[in-house]
Order: sequence, then structure tokens, then C-alpha cells
Amino acid sequence: MLTIIIGVAVFGAVVCLVNALLSKPSASTIESRITDFRQRNVALAPDEVDLEVPFVERVLRPGVEGISQAFGSVLPQSVLANIQTQLVMAGNKMTLNSFVTFWAICLVVCVGMALMLIVAAPMPLFQKLGISLFFVVFGWMLPRTWLRGQMKARQKLIIKALPDSLDLVTTCVEAGLGLDAALARVAEKTEGPFAEELRRMLRDVAMGKLRRDALTELHERVGVEELTNFINSIIQAEQLGVGIAQVLRVQSDQLRTRRRQRAEKSAHEAPIKMLFPLVLFIFPAFMIVILGPAIIRIATNF
Repeated sequence: MLTIIIGVAVFGAVVCLVNALLSKPSASTIESRITDFRQRNVALAPDEVDLEVPFVERVLRPGVEGISQAFGSVLPQSVLANIQTQLVMAGNKMTLNSFVTFWAICLVVCVGMALMLIVAAPMPLFQKLGISLFFVVFGWMLPRTWLRGQMKARQKLIIKALPDSLDLVTTCVEAGLGLDAALARVAEKTEGPFAEELRRMLRDVAMGKLRRDALTELHERVGVEELTNFINSIIQAEQLGVGIAQVLRVQSDQLRTRRRQRAEKSAHEAPIKMLFPLVLFIFPAFMIVILGPAIIRIATNF
């Protein structure tokens, strides 16, 4: 039996070797293909090869990369790292080089407008310098202010969705689901930036990353204090062997309490915030409506 198996194996190996030798292309075929390839490369001029590349890849992308590298080399590394962190927290898909380029373009445009104002505007030199300084400061601060506004708006949405989402996680865990399954249910049933971050965290866990590391990266991407406390509590509960359901119940109660406190704080701040529009806009209008006819009548009589 063993002899038959060895004979079949040897026969198959010989057949495969003969087939490979017969199917190997001849030297003339290989030479003809190499010749055709060389002729095809020689027939095309260098500028024609470059023109086949799109205009964006040939001109715009190298120009943008040059601007970003030149402007980024001037900025400190701490500023660039802060911008990268804010881009991640804002959920913006713009890269660091793209934002630096946008920043440089805004600054160049505002500086150009300031120079045009100094050269062409018919006004005193002191006013020209003041308005030019305003344009330069505006061009410098506009991109960072816009990015910071996006980050804060996204964090507000996450803070608003966090108590209800954590209540749902607590309910699912108490019903018998695991923590990952409960987080997946929340990501499935809710919408918004917090659900997107949960889905990203669950993808990282599914790809083999430790849940502790995925949760740590989640709090670094979001930067919300309430979520940071929640993640730290889960990590400590896993390390100490405490029941997750009990920890989730305590955290959900704390989040609801903080939400009520934020609502009370906003209610107390409302009269102070209403004071400035009342003094600047509403009271002057009332004075004009009430005293206007009297002033006109007094001016007519005297």
C-alpha cells in the first residue's frame, strides 16, 4: 500500500514538472515583450508622461504641501500637537497639514488686505495701522477659534447624550448582556458623535485591541470629564473584580445629578446673560419710543 502511494506521488511530481517546462514561455517571447515595453517608454516624452497626471496631483498638492511645511516649520511643536488634538476632539477629517495650510492662507489674505488698506485707503495713518492690526489678528485667530468652536460643540453633544446612553448601557447589563454587547446596543440605537465614537471603539476591540486601551483612546479622542470618569470607573472595576452593573448604576446616577445641576446653573445664569441685551438694545428702544414724542413736542414749542 505504501509503495503504491509513493509511486502515485512520484508520478504526479513528474507530470507537474513536465507541464511546467512545456508551459514556460520561450526566450523569443520574453525578448519581444521587453522590446515592446522599451519602445513604448521611448515613444512617450517626459512632458507627455507628466501631463497624464491630473492637475491637482501635479500642481495643487505639491503647492499645498510646500505651504504647510513652510508655515509648520515656523510654528512650535506644542502648537502643532495641540492643533492635532483639537482636530481629533472636533471629529474633523482635516489633516494637520491641511489645517496649517488653511491657517496660512487666512493669514496671507488678511495681511494682503491690511497692506492694500495702508496703501490705498484715504484715511489717517493711525487709523490705517489700527485697522491693519485688526485684520492681522483676525487672520491669525480665525482658524483656531473656528476649530475650538467645533470641538466645544461636539463635546456639548456628547455631554447631552451621555446620561441617556449610560442608562441604556446599565439597563442592558442588568438584563444579562455583557459590557461590549451593551455598548454595541447603545451604538446601534442612538445617533450622534458619541455613538460614532462607541462604534469606533468597538471596531478596535473587534480587531484585537484590549478593551482597556480602546476605552483610554476613546476618552483621549473625546476629552469630556464625565466620560473620563465613567471610563476610569470601568477600568478600575475590571482590575479590582467589582461588579460592572453596580458601577454603571452609580455612574448613571451621578450623570443624571450633574445634568440637573447644569440645568440649574444655566437657569441661574440666564438673568445675567439677559442684562446686556436689555441695556444695550431694548432699554434704548423703550427710551426712544417713550421720550421721542415729548422731545419733538418740546422742540416744536420752544
